[in-house]
Amino acid sequence: MKITFIGAGKMATAMAGGIVERGVCAPADIIGTDVLPRARQAFSDATGCQTMEENHAAIAEADVIILAVKPQVAQMVLAPLNGHFHHALVVSIAAGLTLRSLIEWCQTNRVVRVMPNTPALVGLGASAYACADGVKQADREAVEQILGAIGVVACMDEVHLDAVTGLSGSGPAYVFEFIQAMIDGGVAMGLDAESAKTLTVQTLAGAAEMVSRGLGTPDELRKAVTSPNGTTAAGLEVLAEGDLRGLMAHVIKRATERSLELGS
Repeated sequence: MKITFIGAGKMATAMAGGIVERGVCAPADIIGTDVLPRARQAFSDATGCQTMEENHAAIAEADVIILAVKPQVAQMVLAPLNGHFHHALVVSIAAGLTLRSLIEWCQTNRVVRVMPNTPALVGLGASAYACADGVKQADREAVEQILGAIGVVACMDEVHLDAVTGLSGSGPAYVFEFIQAMIDGGVAMGLDAESAKTLTVQTLAGAAEMVSRGLGTPDELRKAVTSPNGTTAAGLEVLAEGDLRGLMAHVIKRATERSLELGS
């Protein structure tokens, strides 16, 4: 499988690195293109893959073309390539771009829309994808291979991708904010910042791993660690008073609405 990335930024570099590391493709089968020399150099240094500045030559023999540019410049980037995509599967990781727009701009319905997230940079991404009518079963399998190289992947109807954007696409930022809030709380109680950070990060990673391993639902695990009238119960009371769950529901709803606005 030959893959060309149009756009060689951080997400493209993470994907290419994962693809190579997992043995999905050899470095010689991947090309990254970008108008910025420093982006091409960083992509090549990190992955061992070749780069080009010009898109036409880079996509000529590709089996999969991954659009990895900012959504606001996607149409401009694709316009000169219109009609040159019929031989390949087109996969877009540009946030908010609908299948309808991609089909129109690429003049093919063999198109996949993906919502990845930034933990892909460390191989722990969460990606969801939706397919246009022209996507074949072999294409789906290729997408699963590519996205599986950088984390977990789910296929769903496009109507759900804006909610995915609000949940897992934007979700790392919510977690980073929560991490910083816990660190700040520890520092306020007298811990040094580095110790507070180490303890916070390990606590969140360990708690997530417990849920991931199926040791219980989040509610079950929370109850298991909460003694009546204990320290955890005291802290949870504050979260309940602040309606943390209601707040997070509103956060995800607002981010989903914004994704819909950007795609309209």
